[in-house]
Amino acid sequence: MSSSIAGSGYSGHRALPHSDASTASNVRAVAHHHHHGPSRGAPREGDRRGLVVALVLLLGLMAGELVVGVLASSLALLADAAHLLTDAGALVLSLGAMRLAARPARGAMTFGSGRVEILSAQINGATLLALGGVIVYEGIRRLIDPPAVDALPVLLVALVGAGVNVIAVRAVAGAGRESLNVEGSYQHLITDLYAFLATAVAAVVILLTGFTRADALASLLVAALMLHSAYGLLKASGRIFLEAAPKGIDPDAIGRTLAAQPGVAEVHDLHVWEVTSGFPAFSAHVLVAAGDDCHGVRRSLETVLRDSFGITHTTMQVDHEQELLRVEVRERHL
Repeated sequence: MSSSIAGSGYSGHRALPHSDASTASNVRAVAHHHHHGPSRGAPREGDRRGLVVALVLLLGLMAGELVVGVLASSLALLADAAHLLTDAGALVLSLGAMRLAARPARGAMTFGSGRVEILSAQINGATLLALGGVIVYEGIRRLIDPPAVDALPVLLVALVGAGVNVIAVRAVAGAGRESLNVEGSYQHLITDLYAFLATAVAAVVILLTGFTRADALASLLVAALMLHSAYGLLKASGRIFLEAAPKGIDPDAIGRTLAAQPGVAEVHDLHVWEVTSGFPAFSAHVLVAAGDDCHGVRRSLETVLRDSFGITHTTMQVDHEQELLRVEVRERHL
């Protein structure tokens, strides 16, 4: 259900006598035009490269933690390696979604597979939510009954992990974060970076003071950041799946602006939604003044939508208001 103004219209320079949106939506179109702007929302090669670099770095760090964890019999390091495995899985998911989204529209997929990237972002958000919940539970448990922590190896691993994650975060930050898919992977990496930094600070506190609960407090801080990131991803992906208007685009402002253009009598059945990240779409039924050029008005409206609202994928049904009145009168006499 796209964001729409279906039940009421926007009056333009000339009023439309004895007409409402429900009647107008059923009349024969004088001009029905579908306009495609430049392709939007397609993944860039730079986006893919940034995700691959981050994936290779995470896999290398995970392998190192596994080796050191086995040699040192450290459950903490093995657990963190398992956490890195989930992050690597998130990056693989994003790369797979990016590949699918690059497929052209065909068959039943008339808009292509771009929304696969939004599904990937939603899965990444759900993963962050689940991990955050687990960490909250474990952090509270460790606050109540703090285990012994060997802080020195924890500090060394945290510093190395932070360094690797800085490089990975920079690689993904250079990609197109306007893509919700890329943003999902970025949020996984940035929470990893915060986790390593918080773990390093906690290790230093434990080494200097012996306050072992610092580790649990640091984990709760990281969990709060993860839950915040999860909320943002789930909210943004949910808006797209529910076909809400793209963030920053006001359907009422579009309706008023179009109705104010020369020759426009009324705009109604207005819908604006987002097919995938960076790909807004628009449709509406437009009535133009009798005697005006339907196609000329439509081209003018397309220019306004592109220049003022950044929308280039448009579908407009354009009618003359007198043609509409003749159809209405004919229907009343039947």
